[in-house]
Amino acid sequence: MGFQDLLHQAGGQGRFQILQMVFLLISNVLVQMHIPLENFTAAIPGHRCWVHILDNDTISDDGTGIFSHDALLRISIPWDSNLKPEKCRRFLHPQWQLLHLNESSLNTSEPDTEPCVDGWVYDKSTFPSTIVTKWDLVCESQSLKSVAQFLFMFGMLLGGLIFGHLSDRFGRRLILRWCFLQAAIADTCVVFAPSFLVYCSLRFLAGFSTVALLSNCVALIIEWSVLRFQAMGMTLVTCSHSIGHIILGGLAFAFREWHTLQLVVSVPFFVLFLSSGWLAESARWLIVNNKPDKGLKELRKAAHTNGIKNAGETLTMEVLRSTMQKELEAAQNNPSVYDLFHTPTLRKWICLTAFVRFAISMLHFGLLLNIQHLGSNVFLFQVLFGIISLPGSCLALLAMNHIGRAGSQTIFMFLSGVSILLLTFVPQEMQTLNAILATLGMGTSSTSVTCSIAHTNELFPTVFRYKMLCQSQNRTFPAIWPFWRKEN
Repeated sequence: MGFQDLLHQAGGQGRFQILQMVFLLISNVLVQMHIPLENFTAAIPGHRCWVHILDNDTISDDGTGIFSHDALLRISIPWDSNLKPEKCRRFLHPQWQLLHLNESSLNTSEPDTEPCVDGWVYDKSTFPSTIVTKWDLVCESQSLKSVAQFLFMFGMLLGGLIFGHLSDRFGRRLILRWCFLQAAIADTCVVFAPSFLVYCSLRFLAGFSTVALLSNCVALIIEWSVLRFQAMGMTLVTCSHSIGHIILGGLAFAFREWHTLQLVVSVPFFVLFLSSGWLAESARWLIVNNKPDKGLKELRKAAHTNGIKNAGETLTMEVLRSTMQKELEAAQNNPSVYDLFHTPTLRKWICLTAFVRFAISMLHFGLLLNIQHLGSNVFLFQVLFGIISLPGSCLALLAMNHIGRAGSQTIFMFLSGVSILLLTFVPQEMQTLNAILATLGMGTSSTSVTCSIAHTNELFPTVFRYKMLCQSQNRTFPAIWPFWRKEN
């Protein structure tokens, strides 16, 4: 069993592993909240053009006071096909004749309209402020909102690739701590961004560290867990993601101002950075990277925390070298990631796992990042997505133990696909049925993610595991999704 034997001599799944796992799971909860955060900080509230006759507080009393607000709105803003005020156009001049139905019915000419040259008036009943209202990301500028989301997801894609290499070279702990600091600075400074360009740049840097944080936490949990607890560890990881979604829904409901919500979920990163100093480096990574003395030191520390007496006598360099002989010999070859593609079996596994994660991401992020298009109560949807994912994660553990990794992924991906296909045929007016299908799709896709991560971990050797974990956090589709989706 190699390293697994050393873990058992160090106390197995003891107090050390539990304490480290609790810290990493708390980190996962916080990091996960930042992925769908723009569902709230970049929500698009109801809006219409600013109209002088309605919205100028300093206007003098010129007789318009005898008309109601709805009447003044009717003569200032044209109606759309749903008989609601247009969001992006206004009449060039007030159309007083529209107040008299008989006269307006005789007028067959279309009144002249113009864009919202004086800005917009926003409905602040749900969201008092968002980045959309701050920088007027509506109408002709609405695509810029997708640019911000794209840059965050693209940062996640690049960060996974680059930090995957750096973590395998410099260690999980060092890169994890660096990403805590980077996320803390970038996400906190977002609040003080003076322009939308600066905001996008900071969100890119925040996304750059997000996948590295998630994957590093997974790697440390896996590599410090005995074999029979690894699947449970992955289940707890996805449960932490669900808890993050639930907490985010609650926080967004409590803090409606976007900059307040951004600070509430970002400042704790500084606490995590300062607290992460006690985390232990992966002993397995240290050993296979020709640092057996440091790996032995970490194992003895774990044994001491687990209450194993005389760990210095049982965990010696001779025991370590004899137990890890094959892995140490493999590490001497200093393989590169390209060596994975020279082996037909591993090459097949890489292609299949990449395709599977791409397919799961289409479902998972397509729902997670577009809650506002599913219904008016975005807070409820966010909480529902988190709640349904919790039993889904436990179901994934049972399925993996009884059906296997590959079979579990197949079943849950099929169920996800069926839910989303049915959702496309349900009219938008049937909001209850839409909510049920979207929630089921989210739950089954989250279950598929749990099975996929556990499967990926067991397929690839330690020296490449972190790269594959980062790449299995496939962000290719989420990166292009903001430009692919259809805006309402």
